[in-house]
Amino acid sequence: MTKKNIIRDGKKVIDTEIQGIKKLYRSIDNNFEKAVKKISKAKGRVIITGVGKSGHIAAKISSTMSSTGTPSQSVSPTDLSHGDLGIISKNDILIVISNSGNSSELTKIIDFAEKNFIYVIGISQNIKGKLIKSSNIPLLIPDSKEACSIGKAPTTSTTQALVLGDAICVALMKIKKFKIADYKRIHPSGSLGLSMLQVKDIMHQGKKMPLINENSNMKFSILEMSQKSFGVVGVKNKNGNLIGIITDGDLRRNISKDFIKFSSKKMMTPKPKLIDSNEFVSNALKIMNENKITCLFVTEKKSKTKPVGIIHIHDCYRLVN
Repeated sequence: MTKKNIIRDGKKVIDTEIQGIKKLYRSIDNNFEKAVKKISKAKGRVIITGVGKSGHIAAKISSTMSSTGTPSQSVSPTDLSHGDLGIISKNDILIVISNSGNSSELTKIIDFAEKNFIYVIGISQNIKGKLIKSSNIPLLIPDSKEACSIGKAPTTSTTQALVLGDAICVALMKIKKFKIADYKRIHPSGSLGLSMLQVKDIMHQGKKMPLINENSNMKFSILEMSQKSFGVVGVKNKNGNLIGIITDGDLRRNISKDFIKFSSKKMMTPKPKLIDSNEFVSNALKIMNENKITCLFVTEKKSKTKPVGIIHIHDCYRLVN
């Protein structure tokens, strides 16, 4: 097979699956809304299961759901049938994924749910299957051509189920008003956790900030800059607003016989670069690199010019190295 044919066949698979997703898009109806609202009010967990390839999709959906604020657990139907049904309580919601909706491994699980009043959301392509007929809320995946070369291996159908699961998870995030702070709380480690660090997580606060009043002379500026070791000092007015900044570079450029008597306001550079405390550390590093500066004073939205902290470029580099 030529290189051209391989690329063509690859694109054909992607195009086939795109058509299936377009069908899924058009199929989203009131049942989707009912399912999302029901899950959002669940007092227990969302238990997700599926056979074969659907089981892998169930695991991914469950993982996404748990990481976005909805407690979830993925369990194989075999394990459920051999004792793990005991993990399901009446407060839980059971999501079952099966393309045919008639898998023998799922029949006993569906029967258990009916007898024990467990709420079931079924995801299937077969409107006549046991799963769709037995579900409290059926989510029907539209019949679409599988992308595999013999038309049998689950490809388009599993992609549709996965996309549907993502849609449910994101809709749940919005209903629950899941914020970046919530996401960060349950992702403390690894590169993802690092990428979500905010300026307020690492900034220096209170007495650690190098600050002087606008009427202070340069003697106090030098003392403050030396004691706090940031190489800068912020200048604030009588209302506590940051109106300028003096750097060690400013001192070197303006040194003269009488400069020690100058007021800080005369020596400062007005309108310094600032950053909001809720910004990501990565953005702070970008601003400092682009402007060739080593520090940023930190403010908050409610008071855009009153300093609440300071961040140094070395604070950022320590995290990424």
